[in-house]
Amino acid sequence: MKTVGIPRGLFYYYYYPLWKTFFAGLGARVVVSPVTNRRIVDDGILTAVDEACLPVKVYYGHVKELCRQGVDFIFAPRLVSVEQRCYICPKFMGIPDMLRAQVPGLPPLIDIKIDVTRGERDLKRNMYQVGALFGCTRKAVDDAYRAGAEEMKRFHSIARSGHPLNDAIELWEKGNRHTGYPACSPATGTGVAGGSQETAAGCSASLTVGVLGHGYSVYDPVISMDLVKRLREMGCKVVTPEMLDPQEVENQASTLPKRMFWSLGKKMIGSGLWMEQEASIDGVIYLACFGCGPDSLVGEIVERRVSHTPFMLLTVDEHTGEAGIVTRLEAFCDMITRRRRLA
Repeated sequence: MKTVGIPRGLFYYYYYPLWKTFFAGLGARVVVSPVTNRRIVDDGILTAVDEACLPVKVYYGHVKELCRQGVDFIFAPRLVSVEQRCYICPKFMGIPDMLRAQVPGLPPLIDIKIDVTRGERDLKRNMYQVGALFGCTRKAVDDAYRAGAEEMKRFHSIARSGHPLNDAIELWEKGNRHTGYPACSPATGTGVAGGSQETAAGCSASLTVGVLGHGYSVYDPVISMDLVKRLREMGCKVVTPEMLDPQEVENQASTLPKRMFWSLGKKMIGSGLWMEQEASIDGVIYLACFGCGPDSLVGEIVERRVSHTPFMLLTVDEHTGEAGIVTRLEAFCDMITRRRRLA
């Protein structure tokens, strides 16, 4: 049985259930790199170009970790667009080429192009090329992709029930193990998604804080300095864009004078505008990565639009200190608590 390695970075947090189900349906064994740690970050920083943003550098570290695991393939899709009239950061389009140029000992990449603007026929043709690597028929590829789409619906329903994406992935994995679906083989044996954060389910929070940012930053424990977990420990209920109704988010984003053409940027803006109008949201935090072009624009738009709800922009990079982040979070929570008392 051939093994396919999936780096635990970038769009892993958005599409892992689809990818895992698809490859399992083709007869492959899926191996996921371990939860981000300091060695992975340092490996990525040493390998990637200096101009890359922190999430891309961390992705490099996860790829190098999978290289050490001896997988047969590494899945590194060339992401262009995942919805009509919207696009992904241009850096993602060149990820496979950059990996081949900079990562020594790289196994063969499954670098199919995902561009829904070119139509379903183009996407299926790329999927059939992947199926050919595993000796699968077109029908088997179609069945595997349909199964993946069904699992994505389950995954989204878990997230919208109030779970951040990293928790939702873990709950999805547990559900599949209970139903007999082949579980993933984590590279470290520490479990998928870095362990559960059980405090979310029964949190009697006194504050409700909206957290915005790219999922591969917010849900990565090192990049975000465990932002969501720390807020929960401070007694806050956390609301993220994936917990909201997608149509409501789309409606709010459509109020901009000009359509936002970045998929994740549109989601951040729509979610921020929804949080601004929701009375139960006490404050909004936007997590941005230094060197990210979309973040510099989207963060500015959200900060200007969220004018009646306390707002804080947190910018992080590989040099950000944990103590400074914790201090700012504590000050922010203290400030909105005093604001509530005065109100």
